[in-house]
Amino acid sequence: MTHDSNLSFRSLSFFAAILAVLLLVPLFALRRIGGFDFWWWMSLNVALLVSFGLFSDKSYLNLILKDLHEGLLKKIGLGIISAGLLYAVFFVGNEVSRMIFPFAGAEISQVYSFKQNASELRIILLMIVLIGPGEELFWRGYLQRHWQKRYGKIQGFVFASLLYALVHAASGNIMLVLSAGVCGLFWGFLYLRYRSVLMICVSHTLWDLMIFVFFTLGG
Repeated sequence: MTHDSNLSFRSLSFFAAILAVLLLVPLFALRRIGGFDFWWWMSLNVALLVSFGLFSDKSYLNLILKDLHEGLLKKIGLGIISAGLLYAVFFVGNEVSRMIFPFAGAEISQVYSFKQNASELRIILLMIVLIGPGEELFWRGYLQRHWQKRYGKIQGFVFASLLYALVHAASGNIMLVLSAGVCGLFWGFLYLRYRSVLMICVSHTLWDLMIFVFFTLGG
């Protein structure tokens, strides 16, 4: 890689991180602007982040297409299994955190208040079509991949996972930040291990559906 291309590569990952902060911090801090609720706003932000990746990195789309054509069933199966495993971690963590932290119950309920008045059908569709896969296409498939090349595999994994958790801090919700930290490390490790964004997209989307819609933990 030449000096100029290396500089461009570093600039892209830097701007991608800044863009994520600029888009997601206001989202978690405010959660609604007028009638534009969390789910539409989140979907728009994710679409912008993925679009940035597609337009700024010519190899990005080719890597995604290659991922879709190699070991498809195995990757989907691993995605489903990993989503179930992560849900089990959260199921246990939910019970333990409520016993340890006096504020845990209230903060977990606040996370579920993000649903606002959105219909479950709309939430499900947006999670499947855009939010679940889109987040992984950006955070792991784009940013973590870039940072692994720039800083090294472990450092890139850690930095991307840390930023993923930190943008959630704007919510002021400790439990949400801890949850994002666990998810970031979990999906980041899977991407580091298997190098398949498809598998992580399946895992993230299915976990979203279980935790927010079908088997909620906010009671």
